[in-house]
Amino acid sequence: MFQTIIQRVDFWLIYLTVVLCGASGAGVHSCHEVKTAFQLRQIGPLKWVPEAPGTDGELQICKHSGPSCCTRKMEDSYQAAVRRETLQNIRSYSFELKYLIVGHASAFQDAFQSLLSFTLNLTTGMFDSAYEPLSQDARPLVADLFTELSLFLGGDGNTSMERSVHRFYDNLFPLVYRRLVNPGLASAPPSSEHSECLRMTRQDVNPFGSHPRVLAKGLTRALSAGRALSQALVIGAEVLNATEWAGLARECGRALVRMQYCPHCRGLTLIRPCGGLCLNVMRGCLVGLSELDGPWRRYVALLQELTGALAGGHDLELALQGIRNHVNDAILHAQLHGPRISAIVDKVCGPLTDTPSVTSIRSTLKVMTSVSTSPTSMVMTSSPAEVTLGHLSHTRRSFPLKPSKNNKPRSLKKISREFMGYIQRYRSFFSALPEMLCESEMVVDDFTCWSGEDVVESPLLTAAPGRISWATRPDQSGPEAPRLGAGAEPCGQR
Repeated sequence: MFQTIIQRVDFWLIYLTVVLCGASGAGVHSCHEVKTAFQLRQIGPLKWVPEAPGTDGELQICKHSGPSCCTRKMEDSYQAAVRRETLQNIRSYSFELKYLIVGHASAFQDAFQSLLSFTLNLTTGMFDSAYEPLSQDARPLVADLFTELSLFLGGDGNTSMERSVHRFYDNLFPLVYRRLVNPGLASAPPSSEHSECLRMTRQDVNPFGSHPRVLAKGLTRALSAGRALSQALVIGAEVLNATEWAGLARECGRALVRMQYCPHCRGLTLIRPCGGLCLNVMRGCLVGLSELDGPWRRYVALLQELTGALAGGHDLELALQGIRNHVNDAILHAQLHGPRISAIVDKVCGPLTDTPSVTSIRSTLKVMTSVSTSPTSMVMTSSPAEVTLGHLSHTRRSFPLKPSKNNKPRSLKKISREFMGYIQRYRSFFSALPEMLCESEMVVDDFTCWSGEDVVESPLLTAAPGRISWATRPDQSGPEAPRLGAGAEPCGQR
């Protein structure tokens, strides 16, 4: 209570000082302060600012019964300036958020690419170590597969994991058939027609068992969260780009001039608007953007869900690092079932030099597919030779999968948790934007403020200790002080 009394006494002492200074300077009748502010803010030509206060009957916004340092041309310039300044402030705040989103989108993509490069080396290394006869020709196939993975993670809508994985195995089958299943064919020159037949019939011959389907399904599931996050971050950046060019209604410009520049007309170039006035004006100006608050909160919740999926487990890393095992198991499956596969291929595609017709391929496949799934054909898969290959499978699977720590890619979990911590702070961005814009317009320690009509006692000084209340309407923000003369220059603002 005692503190409030002291604050009110201080206010009236300052007010009397301003009035006395204005009275003593009334004879000067100078608009020097206004002209200086007009020039510093680059509002318009200085010739539009009068040397001394006068009366302009054409004023439409900053109407005042007494002398004024403003003219109609100045009002027009003030409107253009205030719209420019407000939009620039909006862009500055949205730029911070856009930088956060774009920066982390880049960080996620870098982590994805590092992980892809890491697992690409693992897979090609497996071919070099275990399947040297087809290593060189398999490298481009592996590279193409990982290119498709990169496009999928980047959000390319034309990329399908199922198509990409099956295309990889389609192209791998001729190499495996000639150099591993039937190594004697490796010395014979390959026929393009025969190779094309192998590619076309791979899914029907099914040399790799269920491994292609399992790999495609696993990659689609594990990579979908990363893909969705990449797409969501792109959309968020586009939304903020549109926000930066948000338009302000005509009435908004007039309200902003009344709040920020009408005090200049009376020589009050340094006084700040009252908090309630600023919030009311900004909320009215940003009513269109405030409608984005609900969708934006849901968008942030989606980002948190997606990043939480990446941070909560290692599905994506495990799926990518598991490509090597799936490919290895698929090749071993083809070797284990070599006799059955060769029998089907000989009947469907013919000898190495033959060029079968499409009709013969289809008719033969119908017969061979039914044979390959019969109980008799299943019995063929347990020969002593295949038991030996089963031991080989165990041996090849024993290659070390873990790389050295120096080559490990940056943890997606760490990036995800970091991003979640940052984006959570911006969940109320659009609803809090008026308050953020007003922070730069208000000075908490000021004893007086501009109510839109006159100088009043700051409502901050009448609020309860420890609380700041902006609920007071501009016209009720404090006892109205007698109006200052147009020629009075507040001494405390010099």
